[in-house]
Amino acid sequence: MNHVGRKGRLFVVVSMLLLVLAGCSGKPYLSALTPQGENGEMLYDLMMLTTVLMTIVTLVVVLIFIYVATKFRRTKQKENMIPKQVEGSHKLEITWTVIPIIILLIIAVPTVSATFKLDPKQIDIPEDAIHVNVTGKLYWWEFEYPDEKIITSQDLVIPAGERVYLSLIAGDVKHSFWVPALAGKIDVNTDNENEMWIHAYNEGVYYGKCTELCGPSHALMDFKVKVLSKEDYNKWLADMQKPTEVPVDATAKAGQEVFAKSCIGCHAVDSNDPRPAPARLAPNLSNFADRERVAGIKELTPENVHAWIADPEAMKPGNKMSNTYKLNPDEIEAVTQYLLTLSKEAK
Repeated sequence: MNHVGRKGRLFVVVSMLLLVLAGCSGKPYLSALTPQGENGEMLYDLMMLTTVLMTIVTLVVVLIFIYVATKFRRTKQKENMIPKQVEGSHKLEITWTVIPIIILLIIAVPTVSATFKLDPKQIDIPEDAIHVNVTGKLYWWEFEYPDEKIITSQDLVIPAGERVYLSLIAGDVKHSFWVPALAGKIDVNTDNENEMWIHAYNEGVYYGKCTELCGPSHALMDFKVKVLSKEDYNKWLADMQKPTEVPVDATAKAGQEVFAKSCIGCHAVDSNDPRPAPARLAPNLSNFADRERVAGIKELTPENVHAWIADPEAMKPGNKMSNTYKLNPDEIEAVTQYLLTLSKEAK
């Protein structure tokens, strides 16, 4: 019976460990353990340093515990034996005071150094550096390129191999900006602007998340960082600065008319729309058809676009679109077709 009980306990322990390990991701686009940029690599090195040190400390403590528990365990032969008392030993007190100080210094020096390197205010920013204003809102992200006069949403596009400097602020409640593979987390506040820089070694798509509980759809407040070659990035900038094309399809034209009567009050369909930041109430849709996700979470398909417009609350609870215009099925279909024509990229 005891044998079966031990097996059962072992099974439970192993199962729990497997569940914990299942939460780890080896995919570079969503893991801080596979850094893909300068910023992320610095933080990874700090994590590894502290992990190795704490592992050594844990092993030493466990070995000492096993040694003491074995050597000084009570037996019939040593029932009345009292080990040598070391209370007041200056050597021991100095030892267990100095060792933690050394460990803290080993951690503190590279941590402070990295803190200064990661703070844009502490480094010289090149005149031609790329600046992006990031605004977190319920439950989406806006990215404004002030020098290029471009505004987009949900997708932060940057060139590979360059530092991009971000100014972050929240438009409603507090959020937090995190791209695990590329950079550490930073608070996005409503009353003050925070700054950071981000860097990617290689081209690709890396996923980011809001990590500050901000409402019922906090877990769905995702975004992407699209890293392009310098040539492709410059082309993307040029494409985004082009005016939005007028749809040719009759259904899409009807959708444009419906959009102009209802959605245009919150959404813009021009990447350099001049409206001020407080009036940008909803994501800019100028390159909607070029995105991979609807509402940042669902695959971009006509069915998902239709479902989002018909019932945004079902897809993303608590979003501000849920209490606005209600369209009939024909209008929803027309707007869906219109949105799928909003492309800036050459096909």
